[in-house]
Amino acid sequence: MSTNTTIAVAMSGGVDSSTAAAMLAHSGETVVGLTLQLWDQTRLAGRHGIPDAPKAGRCCSLDDVYDARHVAEQLGIPYYVVNQEERFEKDVVRPFVDEYLAGRTPIPCSLCNNHLKFDQLLQTARSIGADRIATGHYAVNEFDATRDGGRGRWILKRPADLAKDQTYFLFGLTQQQLAHTLFPLGSLTKPQVREVARQRGLALAEKPDSQEICFVPGGDYKQFITAYLEEQGEQVPVSAGELVASTGEVLGHHQGISSFTVGQRKGLGVSSPSPLYVLQIDPASHKVTVGADQELATRTLCAGQLNWISIPSLTAPMRVRVKIRHRHEPAWATLEPGSEGEALATFDEPQRAVTPGQAAVFYDGDEVVGGGWII
Repeated sequence: MSTNTTIAVAMSGGVDSSTAAAMLAHSGETVVGLTLQLWDQTRLAGRHGIPDAPKAGRCCSLDDVYDARHVAEQLGIPYYVVNQEERFEKDVVRPFVDEYLAGRTPIPCSLCNNHLKFDQLLQTARSIGADRIATGHYAVNEFDATRDGGRGRWILKRPADLAKDQTYFLFGLTQQQLAHTLFPLGSLTKPQVREVARQRGLALAEKPDSQEICFVPGGDYKQFITAYLEEQGEQVPVSAGELVASTGEVLGHHQGISSFTVGQRKGLGVSSPSPLYVLQIDPASHKVTVGADQELATRTLCAGQLNWISIPSLTAPMRVRVKIRHRHEPAWATLEPGSEGEALATFDEPQRAVTPGQAAVFYDGDEVVGGGWII
């Protein structure tokens, strides 16, 4: 049933956001389609082996803009493309490069959600008279009037299709953003979404999902970093150093810490009778510590730059399940307040490859308690 307000739908040109727009339009809502133009896919073409043409399976290409516009025409809704390339580079691309250079492993999708897809998109929506935004994320958003002493609180929950759960990337959403956001696909599975798209006659009902970071051609982040810095007139910082065993024994040398991430096995540049994995990266000394798979296990993590969703703040120890990467099964832990606004999680069972720069997202059942960045 229509709420007689305007909803701006973030349309990426994929089946999920297109179906979300179709569902809202067919339910009688006043809908406007918005696509954020984030990155020129040909910008670094030809540098350091980067292909001249975008590869299939990546979002935010010109073809995706065309697909989104076509869906908007099918639905009979207004459609706008909003150029946000400058802010995307500042808030997503440059931090992505700098994090790798500092020996951490970033998550550009979370940065994009925090800074653009909800923050900037909401501002843009308001400028065209829309009260709320909607996206094709698989998540559930509900208001619980009993929380915070009756003041109420917006709650973010895992969706019906746990295989497509995207709450890990949404931990940075604020109460204000959640209050103005709709997730129409939260109660559907991916097959059901495609069936809705077919029923609505959307030509992209069978379009494959995007699989890669939208601005990294071929998924080779090392190649991208080198090409990007060259374009900026910068050199890849010299961070060559030693490859050492956990015992301190020097096993070899490497050409830069940006080529490594915790848990990595391939491309270490040293031979060993048994498999070796990256255990730790020290940006100060440029040492990369490697060891056996079992040495990747740890019982604790520290997270900073926290955002709380189901609670106002963490003031006492709390039992939660913690997700430390997108495909990780949330693991039971005790979460405690730390110093300087940080949080400490102690796992019931050791977890493999806790990686600085990745997100740690805390769950209470299906609810997202909050999250932060692993230090």
